[in-house]
Amino acid sequence: MMFNTALYTDLYQLAMGQAYFLKDKHRAEASFDYFYRKTPFEGGYVLFCGLEDALSWLEEVSFSEDDLKYLKDQGFDARFLEYLKGFRFTGTVRSVSEGELVFPFAPILSISGPVVECQIVETFLLNTLNFQSLIATKASRIRHIAGEDSILSEFGLRRAQGYAGLQASRAAFAGGFNSTSNVLAGKTYDMPISGTMAHAFIQSYDDELKAFRDFAETRPENCVLLVDTYNTLESGVPNAITVAKEMEASGRRLMGIRLDSGDLAYLSKVARNMLDEAGLQYVKIAASNQLDEYVIRSLKEQRAAIDIYGVGTNLVVGHENGALDGVYKLCSFGGHPRIKISENLKKMNFPGDKQVYRYFDSKGFYTADAITGVDAPPPDGMAHPFEPGKKMRLNPQEARPLLKEVMKDGKRIGELRKVKDIAMAGKKNLQKLPEEHKRFDFPHVYKVGLSSEIEDLRNKLKAEKLSKYQK
Repeated sequence: MMFNTALYTDLYQLAMGQAYFLKDKHRAEASFDYFYRKTPFEGGYVLFCGLEDALSWLEEVSFSEDDLKYLKDQGFDARFLEYLKGFRFTGTVRSVSEGELVFPFAPILSISGPVVECQIVETFLLNTLNFQSLIATKASRIRHIAGEDSILSEFGLRRAQGYAGLQASRAAFAGGFNSTSNVLAGKTYDMPISGTMAHAFIQSYDDELKAFRDFAETRPENCVLLVDTYNTLESGVPNAITVAKEMEASGRRLMGIRLDSGDLAYLSKVARNMLDEAGLQYVKIAASNQLDEYVIRSLKEQRAAIDIYGVGTNLVVGHENGALDGVYKLCSFGGHPRIKISENLKKMNFPGDKQVYRYFDSKGFYTADAITGVDAPPPDGMAHPFEPGKKMRLNPQEARPLLKEVMKDGKRIGELRKVKDIAMAGKKNLQKLPEEHKRFDFPHVYKVGLSSEIEDLRNKLKAEKLSKYQK
C-alpha cells in the first residue's frame, strides 16, 4: 500500500499523542465517528468509497527508523519516540459497506481503540474516505444521467491532484465507470484500461491518412481514431472510414472514432450518418472535452450519437465541490460518552457509541436512517436531529443495521473486496434509492434522525456542559 508510513498525518495528531503518552492517558479507550454534514454537488446522496484502501493502510501502518529520526529532529520527546517504535493500529473498525449510499450526519464509520492510535490514523482516514467518496459520487451521477447503455471511461490522470489520480480512478470505477486510462490504477486495482490516441501522433505525420493507417496497423484491436485534428467532417471522418474499410478487408474491425472539440452533438450526428452510409454501423463514436453530468445531460437531450464518453478533469477533481466535508469526532473516552458544544446545533456531535439502522418500504426502497445506541434494537420512531419536536414513526421490522465490524484487533475481517464487486454493489444500492433523491435539481432530502436514547443523551450532556462552563 502506498504511503504506509504513520507520518501520513497532521502535526497536531502527534502533538496530542505525545501529550496523552506523557500524561499516561494513551492507553485509554476512545471511539470516534466519521460522517459528513453537507451533500456535495447539491445532490441527494453520497456513494461511500475508500474503505478497503483504508483498511489495508491500517493493517500496515507504522513508523520507520527514518520517520522517528525525523520526529526527533522536530523536537518530540525521546520517551514518546521509543513508544512509537512499536506503533501499530490494534483497534476495531465498524463501518458501512463500501458501495453503500450514505447521508448527512449519520455515522459512516466508527473506530475504537487506544486513543493515541485512533488519533494518529484520523488524517489518513479522512483524506482517503472523503476524496474517494466525493469522486465515486460524481461518477455515479454521471452514470445515472448517461444511462446504462453508454460506455464511460475515466481520462483524468493528467489533471488530477498528483498521486490522488490513482484513487480517483478507483473511485470512478466504483461509482459506475467502465474503464480508466490510468495504467497503474488498472494494474493496482484489477480494472479495465482503455485509451485512444493524441493529436500529437497525427501531427507528427505529414498526412493524416498515413497516421491513421500506421496506428491501425500497430494496434488493430480496440483501435479508436481521433478525427478532429484538422477538419472533422472533411478529412478526419472520411479518412477513418477509409481505414475502417481497409481493416475490414484484412478481417479486422475499427472500434471507433473520437471527437474532442467543436459541437459534439452536431458532429456526432453527422459522423454517425457518414459511418452508417459506409456500412460501418458497428463503429462507435467516442467524445471527450470537459465533460460532466450536465454536459452529458445536454448531449442526451440533443440526441447526440455518442456511444462512449471520456470524462477527465471535472470528474477527478470533483468539480464543482473539490472536497467532501467529512469529519471525525470523538464520541466516547474511557467508557464515557463525550460531546462538543456549539451555538450551531449542526456543529455538535452525537455522543456515545452508535448504530445506524436503515428502513425500507414494502418495495425494498430506502425510506430513512435512524441513529441509536450501539447495542440498541431498531427504534420505532426517530426525532429530527436539529428541529426539536419533529418526530417520525418507524417500523422496526423494516430495519437493517448499517455499521458492521470490518476490523478487529487491527486485522481485517473477511477478504479484501475487489473494486468490481464494490461497483456492482453500488449499482444495486442506487436502484433502491427513490428517484426523487437522485434528481439533479432540488433533490428530495433523505430523512436521518435520532432515537430517543441518543436525543436524550445529547440533551443531557449539553445541559451538563453548559451548566459547568457557561457564565
